[in-house]
Amino acid sequence: MLRPDGSLAALVWIFSLISGSAAALPSSQKCDEALATSLPHSAFSSSSVFSSGYAPGYAKLNRRGGAGGWSPLDSDHYQWLQVDLGSRKQVMAIATQGRYSSSDWTTRYRLLYSDTGRNWKPYHQDGNIWAFTGNTNTESVVRHDLQHVIVARFLRFVPLDWSEEGRIGLRIEIYGCPYWSDVINFDGQGVISYRFKMKKMKILKDVISLKFKTAESEGVILHGEGQQGDYITLELQRGRLLLQINLGSNQYGSILGHTSVTSGSLLDDHHWHSVVIERYRRNVNFTLDQHTQHFRTNGEFDHLDLDYELSFGGMPYSGKPISGGRRNFKGCMESINYNGDNITDLARRKKLDTSSFRNLTFSCVESHTFPVFFNATSFLQLSGRREHNMVSVGFQFRTWNPSGLLLFSSLTDGMLEIALNDGKVTAHINVTQQKNSRVHIASGSGLNDGEWHDVRFLAKENFAMLTIDGDEASAVRTTAPLQINTGGTYHFGGYFLRTQASPSQRSFQGCMQLIQVDDQLADLAAVEQGRLGAFENVSLDMCAIIDRCMPNHCEHGGRCTQTWDSFSCSCDGTGYTGATCHTSIYEQSCEAYKHVGRSSDLYWIDPDGSGPLGPFKVICNMTEDKVWTTVVNNLPIQTPVSGSSRERRTVLQLNYSATMEQISAITSSAEHCEQHIAYNCRMSRLLNTPDGTPYTWWVGRGNEKHFYWGGSAPGIQKCACGIERNCSDPKYHCNCDADQKQWREDSGLLVYKDHLPVSQVAVGDTNRPGSEAKLTVGPLRCQGDRSYWNAASFNTPSSYLHFSTFQGETSADISFYFKTSAPYGVFLENLGNTDFIRLELKSPTVVSFSFDVGNGPVELTVHSPTPLNDDQWHRVSAERNVKEAILQLDQQYPEIRSAPAQGHTRLELYSQLYVGAAGGQRGFLGCIRSLKMNGVTLDLEERAKVTPGVKPGCSGHCTSFGMYCRNGGKCVEKYNGYSCDCSGTAYDGPFCNRDVGGFFEAGTLVRYNLVQDVVAAASSLDGKAVVQSLPTESNLTQEDVAFSFSTSSAPSILLYVSSRTQDYMAVVLRQNGTLQLRYNLGGLKEPFAVDLDQRNLANGQPHSVNITRRERDIYVQLDHYPSVSYSLPEASDTQFNLVKTLFLGKVFETGPIDPVLIEKYNTPGFVGCLSRVQFNSIAPLKAALRTRDPAPVSHQGKLVESNCGASPLTIPPMSAATDPWHLEGGDDNPLNEERVIPGGVNRNSAIIGGIIAVVIFTILCTLVFLIRYMFRHKGTYHTNEAKGGESSESADTAIIGTDPNFTETIDESKKEWFI
Repeated sequence: MLRPDGSLAALVWIFSLISGSAAALPSSQKCDEALATSLPHSAFSSSSVFSSGYAPGYAKLNRRGGAGGWSPLDSDHYQWLQVDLGSRKQVMAIATQGRYSSSDWTTRYRLLYSDTGRNWKPYHQDGNIWAFTGNTNTESVVRHDLQHVIVARFLRFVPLDWSEEGRIGLRIEIYGCPYWSDVINFDGQGVISYRFKMKKMKILKDVISLKFKTAESEGVILHGEGQQGDYITLELQRGRLLLQINLGSNQYGSILGHTSVTSGSLLDDHHWHSVVIERYRRNVNFTLDQHTQHFRTNGEFDHLDLDYELSFGGMPYSGKPISGGRRNFKGCMESINYNGDNITDLARRKKLDTSSFRNLTFSCVESHTFPVFFNATSFLQLSGRREHNMVSVGFQFRTWNPSGLLLFSSLTDGMLEIALNDGKVTAHINVTQQKNSRVHIASGSGLNDGEWHDVRFLAKENFAMLTIDGDEASAVRTTAPLQINTGGTYHFGGYFLRTQASPSQRSFQGCMQLIQVDDQLADLAAVEQGRLGAFENVSLDMCAIIDRCMPNHCEHGGRCTQTWDSFSCSCDGTGYTGATCHTSIYEQSCEAYKHVGRSSDLYWIDPDGSGPLGPFKVICNMTEDKVWTTVVNNLPIQTPVSGSSRERRTVLQLNYSATMEQISAITSSAEHCEQHIAYNCRMSRLLNTPDGTPYTWWVGRGNEKHFYWGGSAPGIQKCACGIERNCSDPKYHCNCDADQKQWREDSGLLVYKDHLPVSQVAVGDTNRPGSEAKLTVGPLRCQGDRSYWNAASFNTPSSYLHFSTFQGETSADISFYFKTSAPYGVFLENLGNTDFIRLELKSPTVVSFSFDVGNGPVELTVHSPTPLNDDQWHRVSAERNVKEAILQLDQQYPEIRSAPAQGHTRLELYSQLYVGAAGGQRGFLGCIRSLKMNGVTLDLEERAKVTPGVKPGCSGHCTSFGMYCRNGGKCVEKYNGYSCDCSGTAYDGPFCNRDVGGFFEAGTLVRYNLVQDVVAAASSLDGKAVVQSLPTESNLTQEDVAFSFSTSSAPSILLYVSSRTQDYMAVVLRQNGTLQLRYNLGGLKEPFAVDLDQRNLANGQPHSVNITRRERDIYVQLDHYPSVSYSLPEASDTQFNLVKTLFLGKVFETGPIDPVLIEKYNTPGFVGCLSRVQFNSIAPLKAALRTRDPAPVSHQGKLVESNCGASPLTIPPMSAATDPWHLEGGDDNPLNEERVIPGGVNRNSAIIGGIIAVVIFTILCTLVFLIRYMFRHKGTYHTNEAKGGESSESADTAIIGTDPNFTETIDESKKEWFI
């Protein structure tokens, strides 16, 4: 990445230089002129002509001259049509047409191009020799815009297939524009020196561009160096381009500044190759033939310091990075530009030093080699001397295959075979008529490396010698008995005749040149014209070798090996797998390891999967409810620090077991991160008050300085003791700032994860006499993985999420979890013009992965043995690369499809990526989670928040486990599971199955105000209040009441609901212990009273009561007995008007009230236990016991939480085997069997329990008094902070505790700390 400072200006500068340095382009912006139409007939030539009316000059698009186009004499694969454009042109597109008014057309063809009409180069696309689609009739025009622009004078069209009804017929057009550039021929001796205006140059930005072509595999193209050790060199080594740069380094001289990058291969093919080097500071773009590598130079410096000059074509003197022995460049260069200066033009105008050239020419000297290209069915037959006693042959070859037949010749009484076996050249002679006349010799190794290798073989009487690459010293010789009698015929590259003497191999794939037979160079031009020898399926004057490992499709450091037709990747030791080493073999996080059943241990993780970050080791700690990821550093505990001051701070560098980029991947997806930091000090100050310049700071991610310490927060220059107001000296905000002689410590957790981890700590106060300090920085600990649980729910078939276009041209992987009950649905799709990619649930048991990269649609399907619409999570992973496509379901059932050997390989998409079906057809209904594409997790939740029909998160866990949330508790989805929200119930506990109850003494009452304005005012103070309110001026026509109780005293009021009128509802225990329900809704002279049971319920046992009223109908269930229904009299009103207050245990109310209740039941009040009290949506007793902030509830008297009124066991419970809510362990069991005593109350237990309760209460009161007395000297801290500060000891803790975005409220004056 370019640095922010000046990077935009630098890019503009670079692009301006590139545009100014390009070879001469047309003045018009569009390079699309018809180049062939205006050419004379003489510019067209062909392999043959059917008759004069079919001459190649008639092969012009839309012309009807002659017979309406070109047709050859024979329709076979040796025909071609050639066009001479007169000079080099820039070709952008080609078009073809069949022969006019005929049955002759070409359906498929190849395109060759050349500067000279010799040494042809086939047009390449997508890593293959490209075959263009032609015509299907005589008149339609098929145009192809070239993916890569070519510059050439000669173009040759080679038909591959043609009309089945007729023969080859062709009319063509070529689209482009003129091209011109200065060319310089380098003879291997001369060097062009570009002298700088100053002797020493400190260069911050460079743009170097040029084109070259050569038949040599070695040679220095440019070089510059400086006395300080800086240099830049561009050279050919073994047919590859090597760029070396050194900007210098502080350490060990310039050694650590050396940077070397290799690009390309087979560059000695005597065809033009373009190079652009763009450098800004240490950032470099290295482009070879449209393939760009981005890298950053080693070392610390940004300037390239060069002395005197930059040389092109060689090194005028020995360079410092490598000693002598380098060869100068031999070949041609054009359009040489350096930082806006046209070097070729300056050389033409003699503005540069060219004195080293013997004969400087500004035209390109062409190669005289005549290559021959062999495929698996090819051979070239040449003649030699017959019945001669010596064999002398030689040739050069290049190939990727380890084995193949190079030469075969039948002797008069035997055979000669020269072959390639496992990268070695072997020569084998067998003379049949003589005993022991066999010769077998081998030489060389690794000769299938794509480079040219020279073979010389000589055999005569009792002597044979095999020489490879002209190395006479290592030539293999033999003096075995041997008599040679030549047969006179030599087959190169293949032998397919069925003769008595046959070679061990039949064919060769590769190229040959400089073929010699009997010490005579073969005239291959005469072979092409049919005047010499014979051939089959060979391409003459062309070497169509392709480096399938360049660019390297093996990702993540995978090693590429190749044969002539394909490549393969070795992924050993990379941490990745697959045909291109694309897929990580490790899980993305500790969270993922936990959910595949792993326990705490040391693991490799790969947070971005197939992305650029490599895997790394972390410590995974799996707890019951959280998963912690730990990354350790190399700083020892309590590292001593000495000799530091504000002017010269001691900087401690922390190195982690992962890179900063890898750690950032953990922190960005984590729910919470923390890192412990501690400063032990003696007379060593730390921060120096919130307003002073700190003595010590730490550096976090992004190399930003931070002036807060552990336990504090960004923008608050304090330590933990300053936040908690308990520093050893109250005048300071850190213990160490007191500068005391005793050892002190400031420590705490850093929790703002965007600043973590700590990479450096600069300590600045340990140089005074007696000053000492010790620093401890703990490991980085992060909890959770939000990307693993990032989900969205699709609620309608037409709902979808859209994202930017998926960039997966040559390699794409997609993985996600889905959950649905629908039988089908499109998971995602992305479209191009014709290309597309789609993942779909085709049926309840079939998942489909389909795509098209230009070769026609491909579909992979995986069949599941069980239905996939079972509302359970299933994992889908799909991958497509240039080698194959894979679809996998639930990490099994893989379907693999190999890519075609030739064809399009780039997936070109233009539309947005749609998750779900954008068109509404076969839309997906359900949930998608953890969607990753090429290692990037798509944020489904954030996009779902603003998309209709899609909700963030997914109810997948609650669907499966929501049944465990009992008694009306609501299941709440979490990233890593679910939880039960019990706020609207009278219960608590993890599954809302623990009764909330209280023990009432005589005179204790709970009062709950049902008036809306009071409730709203209270609720606004705490958005998490567990209470709910009834509507203002509420008139009820229905009530739902539930509670349980236990008591031994009667009479009493259990529950009473008053109103602003005389209406009320009451549940009371009469004198005899029976339960009575009383309603007074108006319309009756006396309240409506129902005796619910004739039993004495004041028996010390727990009893449950459930009352439901629906207008006039009342349903009552007591304990586990069947429900009993009652009806209000016809004269009674059914509306409970203006409800006001709910009382438990006793009534203390102003306004109208039934005197009977007060006289008979209200004194002394309820004594006993009430539990799980619920009135409609209100849990008044739970609110009284749990709500700390002001709420519409209060109580008088002593109220102690107790479950003594929990539900009874009047009827035996279900067994654990049949109870769906059964939980192991006794903690969550709402029943206490010791309290269920047949026949009465266990009085001994009650007495002992009461004594214990009194003792505990006394101890607690004493402790509270002592604590308040001990801390009273601190005074009262008054603050105007938001709510939440009341329970905090300082304003800082109030901010941190109540405002999750507290970092955004930092005072403006403190922003300078982040600079």
